[in-house]
Amino acid sequence: MHLIRELHNLKPTHQGLALTIGNFDGIHLGHQALLKLLAEIARKHDAKTCMMSFDPLPHEYFSSASDRPRLMNTRDKLIALADHLPALCPDYVLLMNFDVDFCSMTADEFIQSILVDKLAIKALVIGDDFQFGRDRKGNLELLQKYGEKHGFEVASLSTHHVGDTRVSSTRIRQALINGQLDDTEKMLGRPYQICGRVAHGDKRGRTIGFPTANIHLHRPSTPLQGVYSVTMHSSKLGTAKGIANLGLRPTVEGERVQLEVHLFDFNQDIYGENVCIAFHQKIRDEQKFASFDDLKNQIMLDCQTAREFHGLTND
Repeated sequence: MHLIRELHNLKPTHQGLALTIGNFDGIHLGHQALLKLLAEIARKHDAKTCMMSFDPLPHEYFSSASDRPRLMNTRDKLIALADHLPALCPDYVLLMNFDVDFCSMTADEFIQSILVDKLAIKALVIGDDFQFGRDRKGNLELLQKYGEKHGFEVASLSTHHVGDTRVSSTRIRQALINGQLDDTEKMLGRPYQICGRVAHGDKRGRTIGFPTANIHLHRPSTPLQGVYSVTMHSSKLGTAKGIANLGLRPTVEGERVQLEVHLFDFNQDIYGENVCIAFHQKIRDEQKFASFDDLKNQIMLDCQTAREFHGLTND
């Protein structure tokens, strides 16, 4: 998989692709079905596969990101494709800057200037509710008309369901906000995770007997808030079980959202490591305590809950 940032980095070898377009926030089961169909159609056309996505996401451009926090930043998206879904991983990811110039393009301009002139696509795979272009006037019918004229196939896929539930990034986001991690995992096909680099923090956790790994989030907001049973994975160190707090840390007057992970029965140096934290169980909401002793006592109870979830014996 190769990342292409913006159209000016396209090369002649990037033409003649089988393309899919979307936010792909979460890379959920619906997205995975789309990528599977893309791979099948690409083989028919003897074409490379490409996923076009956006940064910022369109809804972030038009409103505050905190109103609808994204499930993944771009790096998490690439990790999910490469590490969890290698069979569906596209040959290329084309990352477009969703800005005033891009969102002002009409649907016809988008198809002609990008899909036809710059990419010369052989096939396009989209969801059946896909809309695009200024005022969202572009749709499947318009794409099919251009496909007939310029010789590219257009295929669409119906909305994916798990049971009676329509799978969407919006539903996953709401499930995370509500602490429904089992529902989230069903729609994603895997536990929800956040990836980042372990950085030095203020080390307050050590003073009360609970050292933590601090993970840089690199995102303006997150749908998670509270204390969770988690596992941490890195390619170098493997998997470790633990507990995490994601939030502002009100007891210490925190001013920015931070992810802190305490690992059980683990004493390796992981500063600077790139890790992924998978969230399995919400234990409680974040809260402010009157004293560090009260905080320590609650953390002890939280750790007991997390250890029981992980099937570990107590210290």
